[in-house]
Amino acid sequence: MLKRISVSDVELGMFVHKLEGSWFKHPFWKSRFLLQDEAMLHDLHASDVPAVVIDISKGYDVRPLTAAQRAESQARQPPRLARPFIRARPQNRIAPTVQKPDLRSTAPLSMAREFGLAKQVAGKSRKAISRVFLESRLGKSIKVSVVEPVIEDIFASMQRNPHAFNGLMRCKRDNDYIYRHALAVSALMISLGRQMKLPPAQIREAGMAGLLMDVGIGLLPVDLSQYSGDYRNLDPAILNRHIMLGYEYLDAGGGISPAVLDVVLNHHELMDGTGFPNRLSGARIDRLSRMAAICDAYDSMVSDTADGSGMDPASSLQQMKMMKGWFDPDILDKFVETLGVFPIGSVVLLRSDRLAMVVAQDPADYTRPRVKPFYTNVTGKFIRAEEIALSNCYGKDEIVETVEPSDFGIEDFPKLRERLFENAHKSDL
Repeated sequence: MLKRISVSDVELGMFVHKLEGSWFKHPFWKSRFLLQDEAMLHDLHASDVPAVVIDISKGYDVRPLTAAQRAESQARQPPRLARPFIRARPQNRIAPTVQKPDLRSTAPLSMAREFGLAKQVAGKSRKAISRVFLESRLGKSIKVSVVEPVIEDIFASMQRNPHAFNGLMRCKRDNDYIYRHALAVSALMISLGRQMKLPPAQIREAGMAGLLMDVGIGLLPVDLSQYSGDYRNLDPAILNRHIMLGYEYLDAGGGISPAVLDVVLNHHELMDGTGFPNRLSGARIDRLSRMAAICDAYDSMVSDTADGSGMDPASSLQQMKMMKGWFDPDILDKFVETLGVFPIGSVVLLRSDRLAMVVAQDPADYTRPRVKPFYTNVTGKFIRAEEIALSNCYGKDEIVETVEPSDFGIEDFPKLRERLFENAHKSDL
């Protein structure tokens, strides 16, 4: 039996038969499913879906109104003609089974399976890192016990799938740039450390360094809300002070390893000696700091601003390759291998004259990722198409070049990017 209800009335245990409205307005690829996941319920409540059709023969019905709610509803409704009473058949409610996932498990998972766990790790980690930045502003020393679980959770996510968390950080919109950037750089540092085959202890230090290297931002005498929460808008003379403020703050608090402190101090040093604060060059810059310079610059380039989209990921890698003297070339090559020539979130033009977004990497060939077409240049319209594994499509399609969606009249691409990424990795669940 089908019933049309408001999105706000949807609960766990209901069987969703249909999501009304355009598929671009809802965060799910499937239109029929038993709703058993808290994160999916939250996404549905936050979506622009006008209404939902549920099947009460396969899942829960809407909860009956209380006497007070019924009286209030009747007071708002005009009187209606009486009609014969029909006794509804009792429905078997299907109890939702919501299992708590093990975020520390390292058993390999597909991109689709890890996606939900990566979202939980990101939400949990963001709360921890926001606490760290808040306590720094209050003058409280950082407790390593607060930060270490964040690194362990991200590290475990990378073990289960090396691309899910990084892809989420690239495609997710977040108004609090300072926290998202810290998590993104930490994840990139862990991924790069794994690609470079560093010992596990050093990989964890790399993740810790990425998480804390900009903690000095919170100590600057400015109100970031006046800059849209994005410290990239600060005057460089003020912004550059975050290095020494962060280093002195962490050093005085104790408990932070020397390797992490070095990154806090040196992550803006450049290979040709033109960086700051000490104009170190070449091998005088420790390895973790050379890694951090790359991860920090990349995420800053691709991250959205208050005024629009960040640079395309693939174009950012190409530009970084041309910035001679800035980065360690060997580590930069490893970074490209980590993300792929066309990182997740890149928009490409296919030979079929369709625009597509990269949604996953192929571990066997990082030059030919999985893509999701969403727009055809032939008719100038959005399309709903299946994903394409370019390494396994037998030459039927291929990437011609990277493009900017705005050049094709596509506005507010960050919102579309997030939905494309989420839909792609819910389609296999």
